[in-house]
Amino acid sequence: MTKNRVVDWALAEYMAFGSFLKEGIHVRLSGQDVERGTFSHRHHVLHDQEVDKRTCVPMNHLWEQQAPYTVCNSSLSEYGVLGFELGFAMASPNALVCWEAQFGDFHNTAQCIIDQFISSGQAKWVRHNGIVLLLPHGMEGMGPEHSSARPERFLQMSNDDSDAYPFSEQFEVSQLYECNWIVVNCSTPANYFHVLRRQILLPFRKPLIILTPKSLLRHPEAKSSFDEMVSGTTFQRVIPENGLAAHAPHEVKRVIFCTGKVYYDLVKERKNQDLEKLVAITRLEQISPFPFDLLKEELEKYPGADLVWCQEEHKNSGYYDYVKPRFRTIVNHTRPIWYVGREPAAAAATGNKNTHLVSLRRFLDTAFNLEAFEGKT
Repeated sequence: MTKNRVVDWALAEYMAFGSFLKEGIHVRLSGQDVERGTFSHRHHVLHDQEVDKRTCVPMNHLWEQQAPYTVCNSSLSEYGVLGFELGFAMASPNALVCWEAQFGDFHNTAQCIIDQFISSGQAKWVRHNGIVLLLPHGMEGMGPEHSSARPERFLQMSNDDSDAYPFSEQFEVSQLYECNWIVVNCSTPANYFHVLRRQILLPFRKPLIILTPKSLLRHPEAKSSFDEMVSGTTFQRVIPENGLAAHAPHEVKRVIFCTGKVYYDLVKERKNQDLEKLVAITRLEQISPFPFDLLKEELEKYPGADLVWCQEEHKNSGYYDYVKPRFRTIVNHTRPIWYVGREPAAAAATGNKNTHLVSLRRFLDTAFNLEAFEGKT
Protein backbone atom coordinates (compact mmCIF):
# COMPACT_ATOMS: atom_id res chain seq x y z
CA MET A 1 0.00 0.00 0.00
CA THR A 2 2.75 2.47 0.85
CA LYS A 3 4.35 1.80 -2.52
CA ASN A 4 1.06 2.81 -4.15
CA ARG A 5 0.61 5.75 -1.73
CA VAL A 6 -2.75 4.49 -0.47
CA VAL A 7 -4.05 3.55 2.96
CA ASP A 8 -6.84 1.35 4.23
CA TRP A 9 -8.47 1.78 7.63
CA ALA A 10 -5.82 -0.03 9.67
CA LEU A 11 -2.92 1.79 8.03
CA ALA A 12 -4.58 5.21 8.41
CA GLU A 13 -5.00 4.52 12.13
CA TYR A 14 -1.41 3.29 12.38
CA MET A 15 -0.17 6.48 10.71
CA ALA A 16 -2.25 8.73 13.00
CA PHE A 17 -0.90 6.94 16.07
CA GLY A 18 2.66 6.84 14.71
CA SER A 19 2.67 10.54 13.87
CA PHE A 20 1.71 11.31 17.48
CA LEU A 21 4.40 9.04 18.91
CA LYS A 22 6.99 10.86 16.81
CA GLU A 23 5.70 14.18 18.20
CA GLY A 24 6.06 12.92 21.78
CA ILE A 25 2.35 12.30 22.42
CA HIS A 26 1.49 9.15 24.36
CA VAL A 27 -1.16 7.00 22.63
CA ARG A 28 -3.18 4.53 24.68
CA LEU A 29 -5.67 2.02 23.24
CA SER A 30 -7.62 -0.45 25.34
CA GLY A 31 -10.65 -2.68 24.88
CA GLN A 32 -11.64 -6.30 24.58
CA ASP A 33 -9.69 -7.28 21.49
CA VAL A 34 -7.71 -4.23 20.47
CA GLU A 35 -4.22 -5.71 20.11
CA ARG A 36 -5.27 -7.83 17.15
CA GLY A 37 -8.46 -5.86 16.40
CA THR A 38 -11.89 -7.51 16.66
CA PHE A 39 -11.91 -7.94 12.89
CA SER A 40 -8.32 -9.14 12.73
CA HIS A 41 -7.18 -5.98 10.97
CA ARG A 42 -4.82 -4.29 13.42
CA HIS A 43 -2.07 -6.69 14.61
CA HIS A 44 -0.32 -4.15 16.86
CA VAL A 45 1.18 -6.88 19.08
CA LEU A 46 3.34 -9.65 17.61
CA HIS A 47 3.55 -12.94 19.57
CA ASP A 48 6.56 -15.25 19.66
CA GLN A 49 5.47 -18.64 18.33
CA GLU A 50 8.18 -20.47 20.35
CA VAL A 51 8.26 -18.62 23.68
CA ASP A 52 5.02 -18.30 25.64
CA LYS A 53 3.96 -14.73 26.52
CA ARG A 54 6.92 -13.18 24.66
CA THR A 55 5.54 -10.28 22.65
CA CYS A 56 6.69 -7.26 20.68
CA VAL A 57 4.88 -3.99 19.93
CA PRO A 58 6.65 -2.71 16.77
CA MET A 59 5.18 0.78 17.20
CA ASN A 60 7.31 1.23 20.31
CA HIS A 61 10.47 0.82 18.21
CA LEU A 62 10.03 3.44 15.47
CA TRP A 63 12.27 6.28 16.67
CA GLU A 64 14.87 6.71 19.40
CA GLN A 65 13.08 9.68 20.94
CA GLN A 66 9.41 8.76 20.82
CA ALA A 67 6.43 8.62 23.17
CA PRO A 68 5.22 5.21 24.33
CA TYR A 69 2.35 3.36 22.67
CA THR A 70 0.22 1.43 25.18
CA VAL A 71 -2.09 -1.16 23.65
CA CYS A 72 -3.82 -3.59 25.97
CA ASN A 73 -6.63 -6.10 25.75
CA SER A 74 -9.05 -5.59 28.62
CA SER A 75 -11.32 -7.84 30.62
CA LEU A 76 -14.95 -8.22 29.54
CA SER A 77 -16.24 -5.37 31.68
CA GLU A 78 -17.11 -2.32 29.61
CA TYR A 79 -18.34 -0.50 32.71
CA GLY A 80 -15.12 -0.93 34.71
CA VAL A 81 -12.72 -0.45 31.82
CA LEU A 82 -14.40 2.64 30.35
CA GLY A 83 -14.48 4.19 33.82
CA PHE A 84 -10.75 3.57 34.18
CA GLU A 85 -9.94 4.99 30.73
CA LEU A 86 -12.05 8.07 31.45
CA GLY A 87 -9.94 8.69 34.55
CA PHE A 88 -6.76 8.10 32.57
CA ALA A 89 -7.84 10.64 29.93
CA MET A 90 -8.72 13.18 32.61
CA ALA A 91 -5.32 12.81 34.27
CA SER A 92 -3.48 12.90 30.91
CA PRO A 93 -5.07 15.57 28.71
CA ASN A 94 -2.07 15.55 26.37
CA ALA A 95 -2.35 11.83 25.61
CA LEU A 96 -4.65 10.25 23.02
CA VAL A 97 -6.70 7.81 25.10
CA CYS A 98 -8.98 5.48 23.10
CA TRP A 99 -11.38 2.80 24.28
CA GLU A 100 -12.70 0.45 21.63
CA ALA A 101 -15.79 -1.70 22.09
CA GLN A 102 -15.53 -5.18 20.58
CA PHE A 103 -18.78 -4.26 18.80
CA GLY A 104 -20.40 -0.84 19.21
CA ASP A 105 -23.50 -2.48 20.71
CA PHE A 106 -21.52 -3.42 23.81
CA HIS A 107 -21.13 0.13 25.10
CA ASN A 108 -24.60 -0.22 26.62
CA THR A 109 -23.22 -2.04 29.67
CA ALA A 110 -21.15 1.12 30.33
CA GLN A 111 -24.15 3.42 29.80
CA CYS A 112 -23.79 4.80 33.33
CA ILE A 113 -20.25 6.07 32.58
CA ILE A 114 -21.43 7.59 29.29
CA ASP A 115 -24.52 9.30 30.76
CA GLN A 116 -23.11 10.56 34.03
CA PHE A 117 -19.48 11.28 33.22
CA ILE A 118 -18.68 11.52 29.51
CA SER A 119 -21.71 13.36 28.16
CA SER A 120 -22.22 15.74 31.09
CA GLY A 121 -18.85 15.80 32.86
CA GLN A 122 -17.80 19.23 31.65
CA ALA A 123 -21.20 20.78 32.44
CA LYS A 124 -21.19 19.33 35.96
CA TRP A 125 -17.54 19.64 37.02
CA VAL A 126 -15.95 22.09 34.53
CA ARG A 127 -13.37 19.46 33.59
CA HIS A 128 -12.43 18.85 29.98
CA ASN A 129 -11.89 15.26 28.83
CA GLY A 130 -10.61 14.10 25.45
CA ILE A 131 -11.44 10.39 25.64
CA VAL A 132 -12.12 8.68 22.28
CA LEU A 133 -14.77 5.94 21.98
CA LEU A 134 -14.30 3.67 18.96
CA LEU A 135 -17.60 1.89 18.34
CA PRO A 136 -17.80 -0.59 15.42
CA HIS A 137 -21.17 0.02 13.75
CA GLY A 138 -22.99 -1.06 10.60
CA MET A 139 -25.95 -3.12 9.43
CA GLU A 140 -24.38 -6.21 7.91
CA GLY A 141 -26.85 -8.96 8.73
CA MET A 142 -25.03 -9.97 11.92
CA GLY A 143 -28.08 -9.71 14.17
CA PRO A 144 -29.37 -7.32 16.83
CA GLU A 145 -26.40 -7.62 19.20
CA HIS A 146 -23.64 -7.06 16.61
CA SER A 147 -24.93 -4.29 14.36
CA SER A 148 -25.65 -0.97 16.05
CA ALA A 149 -23.62 1.33 18.28
CA ARG A 150 -26.92 3.17 18.90
CA PRO A 151 -25.84 6.53 17.42
CA GLU A 152 -29.27 7.95 18.24
CA ARG A 153 -28.45 7.83 21.96
CA PHE A 154 -25.30 9.90 21.56
CA LEU A 155 -27.11 12.37 19.30
CA GLN A 156 -30.04 12.73 21.68
CA MET A 157 -27.59 13.65 24.45
CA SER A 158 -25.82 16.27 22.31
CA ASN A 159 -26.37 19.85 23.47
CA ASP A 160 -26.44 21.16 19.88
CA ASP A 161 -29.61 23.26 19.27
CA SER A 162 -31.65 22.15 16.25
CA ASP A 163 -33.37 25.54 15.83
CA ALA A 164 -30.55 27.99 16.46
CA TYR A 165 -28.42 28.62 13.44
CA PRO A 166 -25.63 30.87 14.67
CA PHE A 167 -23.18 32.30 12.15
CA SER A 168 -19.74 33.46 13.13
CA GLU A 169 -16.37 33.69 11.45
CA GLN A 170 -15.08 30.89 13.65
CA PHE A 171 -18.24 28.77 13.26
CA GLU A 172 -16.50 25.39 12.95
CA VAL A 173 -14.24 25.73 15.99
CA SER A 174 -16.73 27.64 18.18
CA GLN A 175 -19.23 24.81 17.61
CA LEU A 176 -16.62 22.33 18.79
CA TYR A 177 -15.81 24.47 21.81
CA GLU A 178 -19.44 24.81 22.89
CA CYS A 179 -20.54 21.20 22.36
CA ASN A 180 -20.52 18.52 25.05
CA TRP A 181 -19.06 15.89 22.70
CA ILE A 182 -18.33 15.19 19.04
CA VAL A 183 -20.03 12.36 17.10
CA VAL A 184 -18.54 11.28 13.75
CA ASN A 185 -19.05 8.46 11.27
CA CYS A 186 -16.16 8.55 8.81
CA SER A 187 -16.49 7.01 5.36
CA THR A 188 -12.81 7.26 4.37
CA PRO A 189 -9.58 6.22 6.09
CA ALA A 190 -8.11 9.71 5.53
CA ASN A 191 -10.97 11.33 7.43
CA TYR A 192 -10.50 8.83 10.28
CA PHE A 193 -6.78 9.75 10.35
CA HIS A 194 -7.62 13.46 10.48
CA VAL A 195 -10.29 13.23 13.17
CA LEU A 196 -7.90 11.34 15.46
CA ARG A 197 -5.20 13.97 14.92
CA ARG A 198 -7.64 16.86 15.36
CA GLN A 199 -8.53 15.43 18.78
CA ILE A 200 -5.07 16.34 20.11
CA LEU A 201 -4.42 19.39 17.92
CA LEU A 202 -7.49 21.25 19.24
CA PRO A 203 -6.60 23.75 21.98
CA PHE A 204 -9.26 22.17 24.27
CA ARG A 205 -10.55 18.67 24.98
CA LYS A 206 -13.92 17.13 24.11
CA PRO A 207 -15.00 13.47 24.15
CA LEU A 208 -15.04 12.01 20.64
CA ILE A 209 -17.47 9.26 19.65
CA ILE A 210 -16.41 7.51 16.43
CA LEU A 211 -18.72 5.01 14.73
CA THR A 212 -16.07 2.79 13.17
CA PRO A 213 -16.45 0.36 10.26
CA LYS A 214 -16.51 -3.40 10.02
CA SER A 215 -16.86 -4.49 6.37
CA LEU A 216 -15.27 -1.22 5.18
CA LEU A 217 -12.01 -2.34 6.79
CA ARG A 218 -11.49 -4.52 3.70
CA HIS A 219 -13.74 -2.79 1.17
CA PRO A 220 -11.79 -2.20 -2.07
CA GLU A 221 -13.35 1.27 -2.51
CA ALA A 222 -12.74 2.41 1.10
CA LYS A 223 -9.15 3.50 0.53
CA SER A 224 -7.53 6.92 0.71
CA SER A 225 -4.54 8.41 -1.06
CA PHE A 226 -1.55 9.89 0.77
CA ASP A 227 -2.54 13.15 -0.96
CA GLU A 228 -5.58 13.37 1.36
CA MET A 229 -3.37 13.09 4.45
CA VAL A 230 -0.32 15.29 3.80
CA SER A 231 0.31 18.78 5.21
CA GLY A 232 -2.43 21.22 4.25
CA THR A 233 -5.24 18.64 4.38
CA THR A 234 -7.76 18.54 7.22
CA PHE A 235 -10.76 16.65 8.53
CA GLN A 236 -13.81 17.10 6.26
CA ARG A 237 -17.03 17.53 8.23
CA VAL A 238 -18.99 17.03 4.99
CA ILE A 239 -17.79 15.33 1.79
CA PRO A 240 -19.84 16.85 -1.04
CA GLU A 241 -20.78 15.15 -4.30
CA ASN A 242 -17.86 15.63 -6.71
CA GLY A 243 -18.94 13.50 -9.69
CA LEU A 244 -21.09 14.18 -12.75
CA ALA A 245 -24.02 15.53 -10.70
CA ALA A 246 -21.87 18.31 -9.22
CA HIS A 247 -20.92 19.57 -12.70
CA ALA A 248 -24.53 20.22 -13.74
CA PRO A 249 -26.34 20.87 -10.43
CA HIS A 250 -29.45 22.35 -12.09
CA GLU A 251 -30.16 19.00 -13.77
CA VAL A 252 -30.02 17.08 -10.48
CA LYS A 253 -33.39 15.64 -9.47
CA ARG A 254 -32.43 14.31 -6.02
CA VAL A 255 -29.75 14.89 -3.39
CA ILE A 256 -29.22 11.98 -1.02
CA PHE A 257 -27.56 12.82 2.28
CA CYS A 258 -26.09 9.91 4.25
CA THR A 259 -23.34 8.97 6.67
CA GLY A 260 -20.96 6.02 6.94
CA LYS A 261 -21.01 2.68 5.15
CA VAL A 262 -24.38 3.07 3.37
CA TYR A 263 -22.63 5.56 1.06
CA TYR A 264 -20.86 2.67 -0.70
CA ASP A 265 -24.15 0.80 -1.21
CA LEU A 266 -25.74 3.96 -2.64
CA VAL A 267 -22.86 4.70 -5.03
CA LYS A 268 -22.89 1.15 -6.37
CA GLU A 269 -26.67 1.23 -6.89
CA ARG A 270 -26.55 4.66 -8.56
CA LYS A 271 -23.98 3.35 -11.05
CA ASN A 272 -26.07 0.22 -11.73
CA GLN A 273 -29.12 2.39 -12.50
CA ASP A 274 -27.09 4.91 -14.54
CA LEU A 275 -28.30 7.87 -12.48
CA GLU A 276 -24.96 9.57 -11.88
CA LYS A 277 -26.12 12.80 -13.54
CA LEU A 278 -29.50 12.97 -11.83
CA VAL A 279 -28.69 11.98 -8.24
CA ALA A 280 -26.07 13.62 -6.02
CA ILE A 281 -24.83 11.86 -2.87
CA THR A 282 -23.37 13.95 -0.05
CA ARG A 283 -21.73 12.42 3.02
CA LEU A 284 -22.17 13.82 6.50
CA GLU A 285 -18.96 12.85 8.33
CA GLN A 286 -19.36 14.91 11.52
CA ILE A 287 -22.93 14.50 12.65
CA SER A 288 -22.73 16.45 15.91
CA PRO A 289 -22.11 19.31 16.22
CA PHE A 290 -24.12 19.63 13.02
CA PRO A 291 -22.27 21.24 10.07
CA PHE A 292 -25.03 23.78 9.26
CA ASP A 293 -22.70 26.01 7.23
CA LEU A 294 -21.42 23.35 4.80
CA LEU A 295 -24.83 21.73 4.32
CA LYS A 296 -26.38 25.12 3.55
CA GLU A 297 -23.90 25.44 0.65
CA GLU A 298 -24.86 21.97 -0.58
CA LEU A 299 -28.62 22.65 -0.37
CA GLU A 300 -28.28 25.93 -2.26
CA LYS A 301 -26.26 24.21 -5.00
CA TYR A 302 -29.25 21.99 -5.94
CA PRO A 303 -32.31 24.27 -5.86
CA GLY A 304 -34.62 21.99 -7.87
CA ALA A 305 -33.80 18.67 -6.25
CA ASP A 306 -35.67 16.44 -3.79
CA LEU A 307 -33.84 16.25 -0.47
CA VAL A 308 -33.52 12.75 0.98
CA TRP A 309 -31.91 11.43 4.15
CA CYS A 310 -30.89 7.80 3.63
CA GLN A 311 -29.74 5.52 6.43
CA GLU A 312 -29.37 1.76 6.79
CA GLU A 313 -30.57 1.84 10.41
CA HIS A 314 -34.24 1.52 11.39
CA LYS A 315 -36.24 4.76 11.33
CA ASN A 316 -36.52 5.04 15.12
CA SER A 317 -32.75 4.62 15.49
CA GLY A 318 -29.82 6.01 13.54
CA TYR A 319 -29.72 9.72 12.71
CA TYR A 320 -33.01 10.76 11.13
CA ASP A 321 -34.67 12.24 14.22
CA TYR A 322 -31.54 14.30 14.83
CA VAL A 323 -30.83 15.55 11.28
CA LYS A 324 -34.41 16.24 10.15
CA PRO A 325 -35.11 19.38 12.25
CA ARG A 326 -31.63 20.70 11.50
CA PHE A 327 -32.07 20.35 7.73
CA ARG A 328 -35.47 22.03 8.10
CA THR A 329 -33.83 24.92 9.98
CA ILE A 330 -31.31 25.42 7.15
CA VAL A 331 -34.06 25.67 4.48
CA ASN A 332 -36.27 27.72 6.82
CA HIS A 333 -38.92 24.97 6.65
CA THR A 334 -39.48 25.59 2.91
CA ARG A 335 -38.40 22.13 1.63
CA PRO A 336 -39.10 18.67 3.09
CA ILE A 337 -36.32 16.20 3.84
CA TRP A 338 -37.66 12.74 2.97
CA TYR A 339 -36.72 9.59 4.88
CA VAL A 340 -35.34 6.52 3.11
CA GLY A 341 -34.24 3.55 5.18
CA ARG A 342 -35.55 0.63 7.20
CA GLU A 343 -38.93 0.68 8.95
CA PRO A 344 -39.14 1.36 12.72
CA ALA A 345 -38.28 -1.69 14.83
CA ALA A 346 -37.82 -2.62 18.48
CA ALA A 347 -34.62 -4.58 17.86
CA ALA A 348 -31.58 -2.76 16.45
CA ALA A 349 -31.31 -5.18 13.51
CA THR A 350 -32.72 -8.42 12.15
CA GLY A 351 -31.03 -11.73 12.91
CA ASN A 352 -32.03 -13.20 9.55
CA LYS A 353 -29.60 -12.61 6.68
CA ASN A 354 -32.29 -12.88 4.01
CA THR A 355 -34.57 -10.38 5.77
CA HIS A 356 -31.56 -8.05 6.02
CA LEU A 357 -30.88 -8.26 2.27
CA VAL A 358 -34.57 -7.83 1.33
CA SER A 359 -34.87 -4.65 3.44
CA LEU A 360 -31.61 -3.32 1.96
CA ARG A 361 -32.91 -3.93 -1.57
CA ARG A 362 -36.20 -2.23 -0.68
CA PHE A 363 -34.70 1.01 0.59
CA LEU A 364 -32.14 1.21 -2.25
CA ASP A 365 -35.04 0.95 -4.71
CA THR A 366 -36.83 3.81 -2.95
CA ALA A 367 -33.66 5.92 -2.81
CA PHE A 368 -33.34 5.89 -6.60
CA ASN A 369 -37.02 5.94 -7.52
CA LEU A 370 -37.25 9.60 -8.59
CA GLU A 371 -41.06 9.54 -8.41
CA ALA A 372 -41.19 8.08 -4.87
CA PHE A 373 -42.25 11.35 -3.22
CA GLU A 374 -44.23 12.97 -6.03
CA GLY A 375 -47.49 14.49 -4.84
CA LYS A 376 -46.61 13.97 -1.17
CA THR A 377 -46.56 16.83 1.30
